[in-house]
Amino acid sequence: MSSSRTAGPAATIGAAHQSLRDRVYVELRERIIDGRYPSGHRIVERELADELGVSRIPVREAIQRLETEGFVAAQARRGAFVAPLGPAEAADFFDIREHLEALAASLAARRADRAGLRTLEKLLDRARRAAESSRRTRELGSVHADFHQQIVVMSGNPLLQGLMAPLDGRLRRLFSLTSEPGDGPVMCGEHELLYEAIRSGDADAAERIARRHVAGTRATAMQLLAAGGADTGTDTAAEPTRPGPRPRP
Repeated sequence: MSSSRTAGPAATIGAAHQSLRDRVYVELRERIIDGRYPSGHRIVERELADELGVSRIPVREAIQRLETEGFVAAQARRGAFVAPLGPAEAADFFDIREHLEALAASLAARRADRAGLRTLEKLLDRARRAAESSRRTRELGSVHADFHQQIVVMSGNPLLQGLMAPLDGRLRRLFSLTSEPGDGPVMCGEHELLYEAIRSGDADAAERIARRHVAGTRATAMQLLAAGGADTGTDTAAEPTRPGPRPRP
């Protein structure tokens, strides 16, 4: 008998080593980050549970977890919706990111090791390849987020890593929503400058470049959000949108 008959729909989400609750959380989080569930999208427990082939309990737990992380907002008598990401929310995010990422870059320059630098080099290479194709804009945003996350890891400061962890998903969502095909070369160039400062151990330069880089991405993102060219969340009462294709196992 084919083993495929025993595999339910839930087997298609996430990695096998994750708990069912975590797999539902990751799947829902990714749908928000990559824009399949835009701001204002209503998340219906029953419908999502049926689609993923799970009970409503892990779905409810995932929604509650995403609410604490700022991805989901609950409304009385109306349920849960994807939280807005407009200019006001982005401004608050950048205020915090500018200071913490500058600190991370400074510490990384002081504490960088060969393994960490090799990881940054590989991420830069992936970003260059993605930048060469206008069809890989979302991938480029993801790689840039990985680059920033790696610098935080290289800071060697567990407290800073803990403070930055909740911001990682919001950074990826922002990159996904505001990245455009022409951004690649500029972003790669700025990341290469930051990499060189970290590699050379110049903490002051790394901090300065990181601040300038965040300020630049802030200006671009805020302009796009203000112009309504991204997922601004101006209509929180929007009807649920149809989700994208179910991910492959």
